[in-house]
Amino acid sequence: MDILSSKENGVLTLEFNRPERKNAITAAMYQSMADAINEAEQDAAVRAILIVGKPEIFTAGNDLEDFMKTAPSTGAVEDRSVYKFMLALSGASKPVVAAVAGAAVGIGTTLLMHCDLVYAADTAKFSMPFSQLGLCPEFASSVLLTQIAGYPRAAEKLMLGEAFLAQEALEMGLVSRVLPAAELLAFAQGQAAKLVALPASSIRATKQLMKASRKGLISETIAAENKLFSAMLTAPEAKEAFTAFFQKRKPDFSQFA
Repeated sequence: MDILSSKENGVLTLEFNRPERKNAITAAMYQSMADAINEAEQDAAVRAILIVGKPEIFTAGNDLEDFMKTAPSTGAVEDRSVYKFMLALSGASKPVVAAVAGAAVGIGTTLLMHCDLVYAADTAKFSMPFSQLGLCPEFASSVLLTQIAGYPRAAEKLMLGEAFLAQEALEMGLVSRVLPAAELLAFAQGQAAKLVALPASSIRATKQLMKASRKGLISETIAAENKLFSAMLTAPEAKEAFTAFFQKRKPDFSQFA
């Protein structure tokens, strides 16, 4: 199973389990996570959700081979499994905790902005290389990262797409705390257990109130990003970026205006 799902003591744990491919996410994996979160929303026994990777890597982001096969050239973006996952994650009424060790690439970083508590190992490394692939930010990362880190720092991370380490993520406000790698999982599990022990209605109400003011903005931004992302996916720049990736060479964007 590329996504391990387990329920224990009120916590639904979703674990990326594809280490041989650096936990790169396929359409089937997105669908599995979307289904699990949606089921958890209806399950009174689940009071918190925990998303984890492996000690050596969180996720390398989209599996590009699978992504290019499954990304539709026509049809509604809303039909894609990645959209269903992000809709389930961003709309979850129950608290979501993430524990990040190793690399969190692309959507691996984007999804953290929709979680409530994010903890990073001192080995964590984040990146959003959308511009390097001839694409644009996704799933409201353009507005959420700006709100979290401020425009200058968000512009640096989203325009250049360069990786940054756990301490900088903490300074930016992207993560709640940085811990030694050996302590990360137990700490995140402990925080999830604290949430389970608190009144579920209080946690849900608090989350709802905190997110209410930006709910409309996030929906509008996701729609705008999706429109641009879909158009850019078939543009020459993205084709050059993906071709270069599979040919293991540096892309040449100098030919494009």
